[in-house]
Amino acid sequence: MAWILFFDGDCAFCSSSVQQVARFDRHAQISFSPLQGKLALEKGFTHYADAAGGTMVLFRESDGVILTHSDALIALARIFGGFWRIFTLARFIPRPLRDRAYSWIARNRYRLMGKSATCMLPSPELLKRLRD
Repeated sequence: MAWILFFDGDCAFCSSSVQQVARFDRHAQISFSPLQGKLALEKGFTHYADAAGGTMVLFRESDGVILTHSDALIALARIFGGFWRIFTLARFIPRPLRDRAYSWIARNRYRLMGKSATCMLPSPELLKRLRD
């Protein structure tokens, strides 16, 4: 697995998104780790879970590339391949506009889907790809 997707483990929207990413990642290139976990702390990513405007972090282990906000979403579309590649065209939209839309969703994620008091129950396949 070449990528680690760090996500807000307290966010139902984020946890649901992780399940979708795992489903669309046909070649299992992405592993997952909560931003509240030990690995995120070691990498210095815990501040990205900020409730006021957090973001996921896509980290490529091979060379240390860190992608956040809309850049991470575009990279996910590239990783998924197939139909999803159409979303890589978003890179032609100016980053400030893309990131403004991303930030609005991030700021409202708890309102949209709630804050989870319990952990998601991952599928056995997803469980193999979770890292702390």
